[in-house]
Order: sequence, then C-alpha cells, then structure tokens
Amino acid sequence: NIYEREKCDAAIVQFGGQTPLNLAAALEANGVNIIGTSPKSIEMAEDRKHFAAMLDRLDLRATQGGTATNEEEALAVAEKVGYPVLVRPSFVLGGRAMEIVYTPEDLRRYIRTAVQASPDRPVLVDRFLEDATEVDVDCLSDGDDVVIGGIMEHIEEAGVHSGDSACVVPSFSLSEPVLAELRRAAKAMAKELKVKGLMNVQFAVKDEKVYVLEVNPRASRTIPYVSKAIGVPLAKLAAKVMAGHKLKDLGFTEEIVPKHYSVKEAVFPFIKFPGIDITLGPEMRSTGEVMGIDADLGIAYAKAQMSAQPALPTMGNVFISVKDADKDGVVAIAKEFAEMGFTIHATKGTLDVVSKAGIPAKLIYKLSEGRPHLLDLIKNGEMHFIINTPHGKVPRQDEVSIRSAAVAQRIPIMTTLRGARMSARAIKAMKTGGYEVRPLQDYKA
Repeated sequence: NIYEREKCDAAIVQFGGQTPLNLAAALEANGVNIIGTSPKSIEMAEDRKHFAAMLDRLDLRATQGGTATNEEEALAVAEKVGYPVLVRPSFVLGGRAMEIVYTPEDLRRYIRTAVQASPDRPVLVDRFLEDATEVDVDCLSDGDDVVIGGIMEHIEEAGVHSGDSACVVPSFSLSEPVLAELRRAAKAMAKELKVKGLMNVQFAVKDEKVYVLEVNPRASRTIPYVSKAIGVPLAKLAAKVMAGHKLKDLGFTEEIVPKHYSVKEAVFPFIKFPGIDITLGPEMRSTGEVMGIDADLGIAYAKAQMSAQPALPTMGNVFISVKDADKDGVVAIAKEFAEMGFTIHATKGTLDVVSKAGIPAKLIYKLSEGRPHLLDLIKNGEMHFIINTPHGKVPRQDEVSIRSAAVAQRIPIMTTLRGARMSARAIKAMKTGGYEVRPLQDYKA
C-alpha cells in the first residue's frame, strides 16, 4: 500500500534482516519492482536443494545434511550424516527454534515440540562441526566486481549464534590458505547468485578445511560494525550499487585489511530476567552490540567488555568449573590467571586437574556440599571472574543458579573456553600496558 501510495520507482529488501527476504517473492508478484539481488537469487540461497546444487557447481564444501518434512525423515537424515546435528526450520529468523541435537530421542522431542514440519516448511538437519571456528564474511557486489568488506573471526566456537558471538576484524588466528579460500568462496557465490548489493556468508573452519554454513543475500547485522572497522560506509555504497552505480565509479575496489583490531561484543538482557540460564547456543539471545578498537587485540577485547559490561577485572579471585571435555584445555588458562596474581578457586573435579598441573588452587564447595559455597562468595562480592562451561544439554540447577547470580552481581562470566582464553589475553594486556582512548577518525586516517 505504501509503495502504491508513494508511487515508488522501486523497493530495496536488503536492509531489514530476514523479514523482507521472506516477503520479496510476494511483493514482486504484486507488481513491486525489487532492485538489487533478485527474489529468484534470494530463493536460491534460502532453498536447501538449490543451495546445495550451487555449492556443487562451485566446488565448495558444506556440512552434510538434508531436509525433512516429518519425524521419520529427520531421523533418517541424522542417521546418515551422524550426530550431533544442528536442526532448524527453513527461512529462520534470529536462529529461532535452532538446536544442536546429540541423540535420536532429542531429535524426536525437537520435531514434536519445537517446529511444525511440513512440505511447505521443511526442517533442515545438518551435521554439526564440534570445536570449529566460525567466520562471517560480508561482501559488496555490483554484478561484475565483488569486494570483501570484512572477514570476521568469531571468538566463541561454531554453535553459538553469530549475533551472540564476539568477533574480530581482521582475523587473528586463521592461516593465509584458509583466508584465501574464504575470499574465493564468498566471491564465487556472490557472482553465482548475481548479487547486487550486500551479501553475508557464514563459514566454519575445522582442521584447515572451510565449510559453507549459510549465505544471506542481504545486509547482515555486522554491516555497521564492519563499516566502522574499515572506515567505509558499506550500506550507503550498497544502496548506490542497487540504484545502478558501479563499484569502480564509487572508488571501492579493494578489500581493506585494517592495521588495528576491532572487536564486536554482544550485549545481553540477562540482568532483566533473574533466574534464567545465560548459556549461549544457536538461538540468538543478545539485544545489542558494542565494539572496542585498539592496535592490540587484547586491549580491543577488554574495551569491548567495558562497553558491554561488566568489565574484566585485573586482580582478585577466579572461580573455574568446566565440563570433562574442557578440563585439559582449561589448565593453560588457569596457569595464565595464576601467573597474573589471581587466586584460583575450583570445584573438586576441576581442582584435581589444575592441581596436578602444579597450579595452586583452593577447593570450593558445590551448593549441595555445604558452606561457604560459591553463591556465598558471589553475593559477598568476593569473586571477580567466573569460568563455567555447561555440563550438558539440560544444565544442572546449581550451574544455572551460579550463572544467574554472577549476572545479578555484575561479575564477568565466561561459558566458553575460547572466551576465557581471550579474557586472559585481555587482562594481561591491561596489566602490562594499560590503554588509551582515541576517536574513530584517527583509526581511519
């Protein structure tokens, strides 16, 4: 109605997230002239069969998976690709109803309770890569030239929704061959999909192999962040490209890899919801984001944490309790905190592993084992940093109480090892060099 009333020449569907993409085909059918990437290309990226065929044509690797319109089909796909699997509805918004499923029983429960699977709205079942690094790539295409806007390396591992994960421009740990493959893949897909405007791709990298997770032929929530990181107004350029301009004429033809680090961190509303579990997963929970910029990655991360709140401590007590799979990995992190002068506290299982490595640590009781336990220390303001990775699909009640109390008392808490590792790096940088604040314009100059 607005389009007709305003006598518009055309409509852009790239800047409103997933909703306008879902409306694109119907708008076009009702006489709306959609400029930029065509609804046909949008359908190719969103429809699983078209998407898989495109990846085959371009010789790109994807995680194995399939679509299911009922419970039995879903079980058959999962059996074929192997557990764990990531299940989600197609055309999904903000990772809603996405889940990582480890057993056939969990998959049956998911299909029965979480989604209405039907031939019109199939469920996607994909092999889930554990301990993979997730990478977002934003690029801009005019139909002829494709320019990478930014390659964002996530700090949390794959499986945490990209909107909830902290990420860094430029990449800090990916090898040159992997970065070259990410660039090649993004450019090839942008050309194949005849993208005019912006496109976002999510990749997973495991054992130096690059997997395409999904492609969004639109602006992603990362565009404002990447624009500030590289000093180029990507949304403005994309609008001009959709209106017929070429990237050459706009003077944007080369990827800009900044000399400084820009860290995006998600902001969560958990303080408003006492008692809920704050663990991150495939379903998006953040309500905003902030960024920190510095020539040093640790300081950039520390600045992002200051903005997101609570800020990282530079001294005090650290509590560590991690699941069995993380026990080996947490030793090096505990060692770093001990060397920086923090006092380590841990529950029995984690304490044994840490002590065996020669790191001094104090035993702390679980909630059921007596007092003083961790909740007492949290409430008395005696705990300054918490590392607590969840122990399974259904979290233990005392874990939820601990994480919720930490949020209520504004104590920084990390629920992934990668987040804890980056925090240690940031605290070390803060203790050795401190930080300075500079205006954004300085970085662009």
